Amino acid sequence: MSVILKLENINYSYVDGGMKRTILKDCSYEFEAGKFYTILGPSGSGKTTLLSIIAGLDNPESGTFYYDGEDVKKIGLAKYRRNKMAIVFQQYNLINYLTGIENVELAMTETDNPIPKNRKEVGYALLEKFGIVKSKADRLVTKLSGGEQQRVAIARAIASNVDLIFADEPTGNLDTATEQEIIRIFRMLTEEFGKTVIVVTHSNAVSELSDLRVRLQEGNLHSIE
Repeated sequence: MSVILKLENINYSYVDGGMKRTILKDCSYEFEAGKFYTILGPSGSGKTTLLSIIAGLDNPESGTFYYDGEDVKKIGLAKYRRNKMAIVFQQYNLINYLTGIENVELAMTETDNPIPKNRKEVGYALLEKFGIVKSKADRLVTKLSGGEQQRVAIARAIASNVDLIFADEPTGNLDTATEQEIIRIFRMLTEEFGKTVIVVTHSNAVSELSDLRVRLQEGNLHSIE
């Protein structure tokens, strides 16, 4: 299996109460294409910071990460964010004054990747694949349940035809039954859509059903057997 994302000696620290705190120290890891990963670790270990860095939302102090063998800085962070990856947030981060289908369609307009001309039809099909029927897709997202909003957020993430899907505690606000449905969708993203999914989570239920579990410990990533 090919490596789609490679981290090489990533370092990150911040000053807290006048003291420098290092949370990523020569962090290196390789993520394979088409796999579902979960990143575990205690609160404050740097999981969300790491996700922000590999999503191109924050810069490390030093180190490099590569997308499909190319230095992301050479690709350009803006281009990388627009065409290579998408994020699913715990709080969904949908545009509240738009409907579900409008949120998904908007994602298709914000990428340079090839997108079918029949965007609305494709959007409805994606949403239905994830359990959002047309009548619900046409509602304002504020009229949907938390689980339904997260399904819309996942559909929006893959609508831009990217290969990397990142998620930060995506089931943190959901009940157990809905969490299981979201996990099923993440597995579907890898098995049916060929996406690489990297999820930061505290949930054992999520991690146990991922392909590969990784722990962020003492500033570095370690595979969990």
